[in-house]
Amino acid sequence: MSNAVETKANKSSQSPEQQSGLFNRFLATVEFLGNMLPHPITLFAMLCIVIVVFSGIADWMGLSAIDPRPEGAKGRDADGVIEVVSLLSAEGLQRIMTGLVTNFTGFAPLGTVLVALLGVSVAEHSGMLSAAMRGMVMGASKRLVTFMVVFAAILSNTASELGYVVLIPLAAMIFHSLGRHPLAGLAAAFAGVSGGYSANLLLGTIDPLLAGITTPAAQMIDPTYHVGPEANWYFMMISVFLIAIVGTLVTEKIVEPRLGKYNPDEASIDLSENNIEHLTALEKKGLKWAGVSLLVVCSILALTIVPEDGILRHPETGAVAGSPFLKGIVVLIFVTFAIPGFVYGRVVGTMKSDRDVIDAMSKSMSSMGMYIVLVFFAAQFVAFFKWTNLGTILAINGAALLQALNLTGPEVFILFIMMCAMVNLCLGSSSAQWAVTAPIFVPMLMLVGYAPETIQAAYRIGDSVTNLITPMMSYFGLILAVATKYKKDMGIGTLVATMLPYSMFFFVGWVALFYIWVFGFGLPVGPNSPIYYTP
Repeated sequence: MSNAVETKANKSSQSPEQQSGLFNRFLATVEFLGNMLPHPITLFAMLCIVIVVFSGIADWMGLSAIDPRPEGAKGRDADGVIEVVSLLSAEGLQRIMTGLVTNFTGFAPLGTVLVALLGVSVAEHSGMLSAAMRGMVMGASKRLVTFMVVFAAILSNTASELGYVVLIPLAAMIFHSLGRHPLAGLAAAFAGVSGGYSANLLLGTIDPLLAGITTPAAQMIDPTYHVGPEANWYFMMISVFLIAIVGTLVTEKIVEPRLGKYNPDEASIDLSENNIEHLTALEKKGLKWAGVSLLVVCSILALTIVPEDGILRHPETGAVAGSPFLKGIVVLIFVTFAIPGFVYGRVVGTMKSDRDVIDAMSKSMSSMGMYIVLVFFAAQFVAFFKWTNLGTILAINGAALLQALNLTGPEVFILFIMMCAMVNLCLGSSSAQWAVTAPIFVPMLMLVGYAPETIQAAYRIGDSVTNLITPMMSYFGLILAVATKYKKDMGIGTLVATMLPYSMFFFVGWVALFYIWVFGFGLPVGPNSPIYYTP
């Protein structure tokens, strides 16, 4: 009996790293494979070269496919055959040379993301977003603090750096001040910011970014198809509450009990200096007037879309679908962040003139250098893939394989989401991953009857749920650095093991919601977003 007790005691005293050797080896393998991958920019450059070379080989081999579109459809050749167009030829190289610049400047996500970010930058640099997040979390009751941490973290995705840089450290401090384990607070905020990456009540920069990649992929099958930034809005709004509830339950029922009572001796910093800055009276006043300005902006916008003769309704049909309001949603994102942000800045004194607004926008643009370089190469990859017809041919043959295997029903999305989640372990950039996979899977799943908007919503689930457990996520090192303040021997394996329950339950819950929402109730994932597509 005493031996059994001693064995149990020894086991409980082991570190998480010692208790999960096999799991740590799996994580080490993921990290090793991820490190073997080149930088996403280099990866796109290499893929461009591969496409050019492979298009020449495929053209020489006579690779082709029968066009599934009916006769007379736009873009369909008279003989109904889709053949590979070689870029490894005089005409192909000429097209590359003449199209290199226009591929870049015409890449839809570039302009839409930059315009939306200009507005968000004003709200962020004025301090409004940070104050709003702090007020939301620190004003919550002790019973609701976990829920509010996860909820606020999800909303912080509108300005991605805000959640990682401000909210995650703040959540750890709040939990510690309440006598709870600070790493539980860190984990809850990390789960909301990263695991709930795609979910939000408002449209953010990720929405036009993904829609801009989905549209050209869909146009391989239907040249007239357009996916708007609002395509997944309904589904992502309801997803906020799912992720917040699941994240709260996982924190309080699994993660926090597993961490146990916090021992301050484990910290690498002086916790007595770990003070929380509450909102000042001036900050509260600024948020009040920012809220008033937001209501005024929304009221003005409502006058342009609610009345039947609203000036932003469709000029011919008078409907909201296809209207300038929806097509210009990026401009609305810009306005609804910039104006309240400036009003807040004027009240608290962080923005005194137009110079401060310009400086805020300039700082955000200066941080987008890496993204712009990535977009240049991603735009070439997408264009080359479309020019060569390789994506269309692969999609047609892939759809035929799915039909042969009888995988054309809703169950195909489980495999698709799982594939996206696995790819995300090694390729952390959402835009980079979608730019690679969309030209293949969007046309393929369209050909078996699903709309691009539905496919994109499914992708966003897979892209989000494994952000928590991949060392390839760009902010993973920052999270680990914050964690080591409270547990000085914190390692990658321990952090990932802490976050794994979130990843697992987010996957199960989000996939279940997707199936219930889309295939159970037949609800659209966004305004004017069909579930099915008829080839």
